[in-house]
Amino acid sequence: MNAVVKIGTSQYLVSPGMQILVNTVNSQPGSTLTFDQVLLISDGDNILIGQPYIDQAKVTASIIAETKGKKIRVSTYKAKSRYRRVKGFRPRFIKIRIDNISINNTPKPRSRTKIAKPS
Repeated sequence: MNAVVKIGTSQYLVSPGMQILVNTVNSQPGSTLTFDQVLLISDGDNILIGQPYIDQAKVTASIIAETKGKKIRVSTYKAKSRYRRVKGFRPRFIKIRIDNISINNTPKPRSRTKIAKPS
């Protein structure tokens, strides 16, 4: 089973057991998170698409660790005045493991009715 989940401002394609890095959330390692902004759920043959989100669908994840990303170097200078500065920045991420993708009510697929053609 796969799902597309909106976490913060990003969208992630996740499946149970997957580990991903996301932007920092105010929680401690070992705690669980629940994401209710699920955009799509797929289990092979059936696909549910939200408009924009699927009602009563949840993705639960547990926080494994807090990590820092690769260092980003930011340089500034002013022309003709010998002014140069270099600053570094390391973004903070949390590593989460997707535990479960669940949906409480599954809507019935729309039945296609045939329209009789005039003869």
